[in-house]
Amino acid sequence: MLVIMRDHATKDQIDHVVNNLHEAGAEAHLSPGEVKTIIGVIGDREVIYSLELEGLPGVEQVIRVLKPYKLVSRDFHPEDTVVTVKGSAIGGGAIAVIAGPCSIESEDQVMRTAEAVRSAGATMLRGGAYKPRTSPYAFQGMGEEGLLLLAEAGRRVGLPVVTEVLDVRDAEKVAAHADILQVGARNMQNFMMLDELGKMDKPILLKRGLSATIEELLSAAEYILKGGNRDVILCERGIRTFETYTRNTLDLAAVAALKQLTHLPVIADPSHATGRRDLVAPMCRAALAAGADGLMVEVHIDPEHARCDGPQSLTPADFSTLMRGITSLVTFDGHHWGLPS
Repeated sequence: MLVIMRDHATKDQIDHVVNNLHEAGAEAHLSPGEVKTIIGVIGDREVIYSLELEGLPGVEQVIRVLKPYKLVSRDFHPEDTVVTVKGSAIGGGAIAVIAGPCSIESEDQVMRTAEAVRSAGATMLRGGAYKPRTSPYAFQGMGEEGLLLLAEAGRRVGLPVVTEVLDVRDAEKVAAHADILQVGARNMQNFMMLDELGKMDKPILLKRGLSATIEELLSAAEYILKGGNRDVILCERGIRTFETYTRNTLDLAAVAALKQLTHLPVIADPSHATGRRDLVAPMCRAALAAGADGLMVEVHIDPEHARCDGPQSLTPADFSTLMRGITSLVTFDGHHWGLPS
């Protein structure tokens, strides 16, 4: 349920509504605007719907929301959410490019890659310390050592760092060194992890599952927001279809749909979606044209010898060319790079 307060409703009027909701055992999530405040209500539907909220002072309208997700919906929060970390912004017209290697392999590799992507204009640095691999015999990442190397690389080049959390037991450790915690496609519906991340004071980058619907992705994000963490970034990274030419199928319609349905920033990951280096640049351009708030791109100093996802990784020279090519799309219609201040 959404409670729409009248223009310039007083704090006492808003508090009175919130107190009534709390007395009924419901949660009240406020979305204050310059003129109008919206209160998102979560709890037992029958109890909430039985409340006579329309007659309370300052209440303009009560809307019943039938969607399974509420806090992530534009009905609750019409304005775009902007996630900002260390001066880098995503959303609200600020375009982010998160670039770096699939996995951290050595100090030399991550430092050189960080310097290259920063020089080309990346706004954030990505890298995998803990890697989920289909085969148990594939390289699983450097673990905590890789995490420390990534954090140091970010400090050296002045970029926030993004890395994946594989296990809820590692969340605190990863959060101590990373600026944004990534939930990978295979963990999108790991509800225990989503609950825990909802309690943390770190932005979360939530990737769409391999076969997840748009509604399932938004419902997964709802777990995080319900826990109190409002800094969530959604990522379309391709879904599994019958097509075998590409690694996955990049669902750009989902990018456009998500921008209508939710206030959260939406980015695209053409590297994982296509699995092909030659398709990354055109899909980056297509994603921005579809309304994406940013891109996640894999970059490696020597893709031919990469221990993970070499065929889809750009060289530093490729990445520099990509960044020059998308500048006109980023600045179109008033958008701008979400660079660190």
